Amino acid sequence: MSVSVHENRKSRTSTGSMNISLFHKPSHPDSVLTHLNTLRKQCMFTDVTLWAGDRSFPCHRAVLAACSRYFEAMFSGGLRESLDNEVNFRDSVHPEVLELLLDFAYSSRVIINEENAESLLEAGDMLQFHDIRDAAAEFLEKNLHLSNCLGMMLLSDAHQCKQLYELSWRMCLVHFEALRDTEDFYGLNKDKLLNLILSDELEIEDEHIVFNAVMRWVRYDLDGRRDDLPELLGGIRLALLPSECLIEAVACEELVMSDKRSRQIVEEAMQCKKKILQNDGVVTSPCARPRKAGHTLLILGGQTFMCDKIYQVDHKAKEIIPKSVLPSPRKEFSACAIGCKVYVTGGRGSENGVSKDVWIYDTVHEEWSKGAPMLIARFGHGSAELENWLYVVGGHTAIAGIFPASPSVSLKQVERYDPLTNKWTMMAPLRDGVSNAAVVSAKLKLFVFGGTTIHRDKASKVQCYDPLENRWAIAAECPQPWRYTAAAVLGSQIFIMGGDTEFTAASAYRFDCETNQWSRVGDMTSKRMSCHAVASGNKLYVVGGYFGTQRCKTLDCYDPTSDSWNSITTVPYSLIPTAFVSTWKHLPA
Repeated sequence: MSVSVHENRKSRTSTGSMNISLFHKPSHPDSVLTHLNTLRKQCMFTDVTLWAGDRSFPCHRAVLAACSRYFEAMFSGGLRESLDNEVNFRDSVHPEVLELLLDFAYSSRVIINEENAESLLEAGDMLQFHDIRDAAAEFLEKNLHLSNCLGMMLLSDAHQCKQLYELSWRMCLVHFEALRDTEDFYGLNKDKLLNLILSDELEIEDEHIVFNAVMRWVRYDLDGRRDDLPELLGGIRLALLPSECLIEAVACEELVMSDKRSRQIVEEAMQCKKKILQNDGVVTSPCARPRKAGHTLLILGGQTFMCDKIYQVDHKAKEIIPKSVLPSPRKEFSACAIGCKVYVTGGRGSENGVSKDVWIYDTVHEEWSKGAPMLIARFGHGSAELENWLYVVGGHTAIAGIFPASPSVSLKQVERYDPLTNKWTMMAPLRDGVSNAAVVSAKLKLFVFGGTTIHRDKASKVQCYDPLENRWAIAAECPQPWRYTAAAVLGSQIFIMGGDTEFTAASAYRFDCETNQWSRVGDMTSKRMSCHAVASGNKLYVVGGYFGTQRCKTLDCYDPTSDSWNSITTVPYSLIPTAFVSTWKHLPA
């Protein structure tokens, strides 16, 4: 057919109307790939040969470049390989693994199994077959268990597989005691071991287990690891050991006492322990900070929304038992734990007056004392501990001259309490004033989620405070406007749950405070507005709240490794929870 014939046909058939038809053959991509694969196997039109070990693989540059940014850059970037007819990976990629990657490139299919998954992940990451890397990581997530979790943690960390890393990391924290005698454990480098023992989420209640694990790890390669001992000792909560154990097992350990830095660490732990047991001031040393698995969960509440008691959650008996009576009953307050003490701030008393009061409960000696009053009377605020300071954020105060107290607009003011000096200081104000917001600390910053704005609307922003700069910034938008939610922290993940609408009341989300990204997690077992949440070990606990006329009567637990909720126990009918904290347990004498 000549050009003129086609032009004549165009002019003859054109009517000026849009008489068109789209032809689409869905099987065309598969058909093309199948034929390209046939051409590859027959070495037809191939223009590059890949070598792995002693095997060669003739390929088409265009196909490789279309599947992998690695090959696209190699063939188009002026590198030597862009001109050569061969690319030799030598022993950096196993021939069988390279063959699987090429089969995927030419067929969009690959079989992943236990024998090849790790190698496919490594090669997929190296050669930037990211779909293969992610598929292999997903396969390994489903096949994660005690015998491979340490290896998976190292593998996923090296190849930026965040979900696999998070799951394997948590499994290592949960099963540290079982893993400490394995070859994979002894093969850890110092930094990874230090990260594990430094974690508050390490599920160990007997710190002697951690000490023994560290000593065995050092002795496994004594000449190469002796100098690592002081830094590792600093990651152990030595002040949590019983005095007898601290003296006999630690202070008499030759490896420890033969090193000056190690001796100093042990002596500091002994002083910390003595100080806590004698109630001699505030102890903030890391060696005395219990891990979350060794925390006590305390519920503050009463028969009405007026809180007058503290209750303790007994995990083993699955009971909630009365612990202490609040000296001054109140509602709409905030509670936060620092070390062995619970700080109850502000709120409204029995006559509805707004309070500046600060009541402090010492869980070791079971005593109440009064702290310096806040600078601003407030209720409906949030509080959180950050670097052993207590921050109080937002809320309402009373409009001057009106009694009973009428709430002001939501506050921007933030103040900080120093337990050592018993003094309050005003800090940088919030970007947007809020009340009834979820306030937590994570990764050395404060985060405020949602709340009620000065216009009485639901807030939709995540406000973040950097204490080094004394400055607030907007970190992200919430998935939806929120108030009356609860928040709790596991590592760099902040979990937000509940709310005051039909759509938010049962929902739960995870916020990564390092990337400021949101993801949805499993819904709670019931709808909850004004619920309260804490983290303990590697799990989250939620209590209280209501929706409509229905009170939530269960203490529920969320396991992030299985993304599932279950009820732990029933809250006594006479108890309406108004705050929930996780505080240090009694230290062994």
